[in-house]
Amino acid sequence: MFSYVQNKFALSKQGTTDLFKGSIYSALVNLSMMVPVGIFILMLDELLRPVLGKQADTPNLLKYIGLVFVAVVIMYFFHHLQYSNVYLSTYKESAKRRIVLGEKLRELPLSFFGKRDLSDLTNIIMGDCAILEHAFSHAVPQLFGSIISTIIIVISLLIMDWRMGLAVLWVVPVSFTMIFLCKQMQQKSKEKHYQSKYACAEGIQECLENIQDIKAYHIEKSYMEELDQKLDDSEKAQIRSELTTGAIVTSAQAILRLGLATVILVGSSLLIKGQTDLLTYFIFLVTASRLYDPLSGNLTNIAEIFNTEMPIKRMNEIKNYKVQTGKKDYEPNSYDIDFNHVGFSYNHDETVLKDVSFTAKQGEVTALIGPSGSGKSTAAKLAARFWDVNKGSITIGGVDITKVEPEMLLENYTIVFQDVTLFNDTVMENIRLGKREASDKEVLKAAKLAMCDDFVSSMPKGYETIIGENGSTLSGGERQRISIARALLKDSPIILLDEATASLDVENETKIQSAISELIKNKTVIVVAHRMRTVENADKVVVLADGYVAEQGKPKNLLKKEGLYKHMVQLQSESMNWSL
Repeated sequence: MFSYVQNKFALSKQGTTDLFKGSIYSALVNLSMMVPVGIFILMLDELLRPVLGKQADTPNLLKYIGLVFVAVVIMYFFHHLQYSNVYLSTYKESAKRRIVLGEKLRELPLSFFGKRDLSDLTNIIMGDCAILEHAFSHAVPQLFGSIISTIIIVISLLIMDWRMGLAVLWVVPVSFTMIFLCKQMQQKSKEKHYQSKYACAEGIQECLENIQDIKAYHIEKSYMEELDQKLDDSEKAQIRSELTTGAIVTSAQAILRLGLATVILVGSSLLIKGQTDLLTYFIFLVTASRLYDPLSGNLTNIAEIFNTEMPIKRMNEIKNYKVQTGKKDYEPNSYDIDFNHVGFSYNHDETVLKDVSFTAKQGEVTALIGPSGSGKSTAAKLAARFWDVNKGSITIGGVDITKVEPEMLLENYTIVFQDVTLFNDTVMENIRLGKREASDKEVLKAAKLAMCDDFVSSMPKGYETIIGENGSTLSGGERQRISIARALLKDSPIILLDEATASLDVENETKIQSAISELIKNKTVIVVAHRMRTVENADKVVVLADGYVAEQGKPKNLLKKEGLYKHMVQLQSESMNWSL
């Protein structure tokens, strides 16, 4: 039972324990709410004794005041326990759930992120977790607690008078069955609501990310009309979803309330026939009026629990996604990178690399070039195990990288991509990401080598200036130079440069290449480039085309052949002479 609940609701062991405890305390809260009913019935019994011709004393008011005080204390005590074991525990579990998801996302390969939209992942961690947080604080424990307390009350009523008991209870299975039979209808409407909601979130994110292009091409009106339509669709889907759930729950609640009418009819009939007494009749009337309130609320809780299935499914997709594993300790005999008949595709119908073999030797610069879409950047990322190859193998010093734990593997890599990622922090801390234990002196040295000093010195607070989200206050070239400074600081034995100088002007590119030349001594360097000027001094050029290695060798030797490399050099030389 424990394992089933844990898996069903995607809870931790502690969260499952807290759920059971919360359910028990919720049941005790419900039962404590019947204590005032018991006091009322006790007082009613004393008041009705003279009417029924029984010997009776004058009701002791102080006794009932004392009993009421005791009832309040009992209810407060159980409510306090329920609050601690339901609400506070749920918020702790929710925080733990977000941390677990965040940690799992950190371990996942980039292939996962290539298949999922950023806004979708954000909604899972924030929106879906919030849905579960509300369900486990306001619905699940209360439902389980209500089931426990109702069973106890039901047994007591049936023992007292099974006929009146059935009159009270027949509506319970009918109304709850109605909710379960309509489950599929609720889920379909909720799924459509989810789809429209995430389409809307994706549209808003896309708008914010591309606002510059939207304004530049004067498509604000058409784009906003499309976004307005997504918002309208989301609103309509939510209304339909809530209306469907509301109609089903309200109908079930209406059926539940028929139980009170049944109690009145059956009780009156039995009372007229002399088959029950007035006190028993009142006991069932009062109990029925109190019993249906929590049950009515639990019909809503069941509908809310149904709505947690989709968020739980989406979270489990992340939690159960296969992570890249491997040894944490590995000892390569060198830092040569060997591609051995490597094949790779992002999707089954989109093969990027078919049969690629080459060696990037330690102490040499290996340049990957080729037409757009030939797989240059893909090959560089495969070398760092951002993805795992579909066939063949990639080794470092004879060690298959798929056998090495990714985080340990990346400790030996310095990577600079064209798409720079910076954080909303100071220049100093953004560079220090390359080596967390680096001193300020080491950071400044790397910054100067990467030609950052000129533009940083003009900032209000120099290296302590906050540069905004992803370096929004910097130019493309400035962002690129900070990323290169970060790479210089890390100083790893393997360096991957994917168009690392693409955003720089010719003067700064020349200066930074001089700095990079110092960095790459005795290291394995793979450079991805489009500009032939960038690779003319490389030790080796690997030309990729149509998923294969079209040619490879020293640049000067490839220029002597009538191959793709020479053709690309000629085309770029011609483009340099182009003018308006």
